[in-house]
Amino acid sequence: MNSPTSMVWWVLRRVGVAAGTLLAASALVFAATQLAPGDAAAARLAGQGASPAQIAELRHKLGLDRPAWERYGDWLWSALHGDLGHSYATGEPVSALIAERAGNSLVLGLVAAALLVPSAVGLGLWAGLRAGRSADRVVTTATLALVSLPEFVIGTLLIQVFAVGAGWLPAVSVPPTGQGPLSQPQILVLPVLTLLSVCMAQNVRLVRAGVTEAAASDAVRAARLGGVPEHRVVLRWVLPAALVPAIPVLARYLAYLLGGTLVAETLFGYPGLAAALVNATAARDAPVVLGVGMLVAAVTVLLNLLADVLATALNPAMRRPS
Repeated sequence: MNSPTSMVWWVLRRVGVAAGTLLAASALVFAATQLAPGDAAAARLAGQGASPAQIAELRHKLGLDRPAWERYGDWLWSALHGDLGHSYATGEPVSALIAERAGNSLVLGLVAAALLVPSAVGLGLWAGLRAGRSADRVVTTATLALVSLPEFVIGTLLIQVFAVGAGWLPAVSVPPTGQGPLSQPQILVLPVLTLLSVCMAQNVRLVRAGVTEAAASDAVRAARLGGVPEHRVVLRWVLPAALVPAIPVLARYLAYLLGGTLVAETLFGYPGLAAALVNATAARDAPVVLGVGMLVAAVTVLLNLLADVLATALNPAMRRPS
């Protein structure tokens, strides 16, 4: 079971499951777009006094009068060839729209992820190695408080304190026209802090629990009694054992950060994927909803696949024939 060949087959099986998951996700997202009342033609001509004949003409032009299964099949075939179609609302290629918005979401997500991983692992390790002491109690209490607060509440409090009260940071995270968010890094601070406060708490608690359990294991006790330096004990036995259960959860949070963060982007007016998805949903713009939905699904599936591989590499006993 631990041979390189078995590992390769295990990974290939996981890749097959991932591909099936994405196919199922595309069908579910498409079905959801069909359940909403109205369609893109009615939404596009709303408020313009359009006659039923004009709406029917636009519906025919957009192909909305074709059977749903046929439209899904055409979209899936085109998507497999790299064509996500065109927006019903603007006629713009969906791939171009997503690329622009995804770049902004990626910047926000990467900054938050780059801070999340070392902070969560570092704080969890620090608290777990001091279990029961004052440092551990402070970290545990702080993370428990953060876990209990919804994201929009934390974001609102940050705006009230740092934007309205102190005036140190902007309350709205909108970059200048024609420029990216990194042109004014200060607009990223409050959204990133909001995301970290939500994502870090659960991961710190999970890493801390793993460190506490690993530190009490027989292997760690034997190593310490044998005179092995503490830093080697931590790096060789404690940290790998603590990360195995934490990696899948951390991967889900990374997928959340990189896939577009609806609440934070909406709260701070950040022009990312969330705004594109909200606008497309309101306009019944199925190609954009499908494009954004599948991008988020692909990021989630990929990160969870990588997390499975990494966790299994750290603990081969997790690998089982399927």
